[in-house]
Amino acid sequence: MLKGKQSWVFQNRPVIASTGVSGGPFEANGNLADDFDVLHDDLWMGEDSYEKAHKVLSEEAWQAALQKSNLQKEEVQFYIAGDLINQITPTSFSARTLQIPYFGIFGACSTSMEGLALASFIVNYQGADYVLTGASSHNAAVEKQFRYPTEYGGQKPPTAQWTVTGAGAALVTSKVPKQNMPVTTSATIGKVIDMDFSDPFNMGGAMAPAAADTITAHFKDMQLDPSYYDLIVTGDLGRIGQETAYELLGNNGLNIEREKFKDCGLMIYREGQPVQSGGSGAGCSATVLYGHILNQMKQGAYKRILVVATGALLSPLTFQQNESIPCIAHAVSIEMN
Repeated sequence: MLKGKQSWVFQNRPVIASTGVSGGPFEANGNLADDFDVLHDDLWMGEDSYEKAHKVLSEEAWQAALQKSNLQKEEVQFYIAGDLINQITPTSFSARTLQIPYFGIFGACSTSMEGLALASFIVNYQGADYVLTGASSHNAAVEKQFRYPTEYGGQKPPTAQWTVTGAGAALVTSKVPKQNMPVTTSATIGKVIDMDFSDPFNMGGAMAPAAADTITAHFKDMQLDPSYYDLIVTGDLGRIGQETAYELLGNNGLNIEREKFKDCGLMIYREGQPVQSGGSGAGCSATVLYGHILNQMKQGAYKRILVVATGALLSPLTFQQNESIPCIAHAVSIEMN
């Protein structure tokens, strides 16, 4: 099960049986709108606060995943999910609605693959028949907490990224046929990497070393060549972070074909949308993977992929105390069986 120093091999190949993806108005005008199950035309989503709207996104994602699987929520053993808001309250309030045993996790924007890795581990070892996992973010709620409320109209530098308003959820199981289904085959759990970055408007640059470290560890542990995968996709490094990570990987001796190295934050929005360096947020990799990329896999575009979600582990308090930004990345390999 453990391979190398920080990777798991899932010998029973848990199946991603169904997924659900919800998004906001900016995502509805984005590049991948057709891959969402639910899209909203305003950030309030019928609620009286952005945090309550965030909860709605999370609920819609797991509801869509359950509906596609024809399961009742009582048949699911565990829910593993998280977000970026204080004490992951939107996810926890969503779990209050779901009413199944719940693991609340926080890996910042790496939460999606942290959850998928843990769900796959539990299912692989027969700790559950069905596990729901997911991650979410809401642009207005996150901006209000970590930077400035959008109502202020504060200017952002070109290095800044646009927090995705969206949620993605997946149902992981060993109880459905694996043929022609996406399965998780391994996971590499990242270490916290801190290169003394302190600029909250350059998350991509801060997270790039963590992405490169985890990707390098994955190929070392698994004794694979990068050509094994049809796609290696990072979570939300954006333009600056992705170029930095690619350069670091080359310095580490990993020669990845440039067209095979993509970033969810660069895929989700159209050219011309004012997102500075690209998309970000815990919902970024969750929506792009559980919507667009898995749809592409089922259509035959990819056979094997490695998804590397990155997270900046800062808080408003640590920033105010002039701390640097510790970062992490978790990777999960997915194959069409």
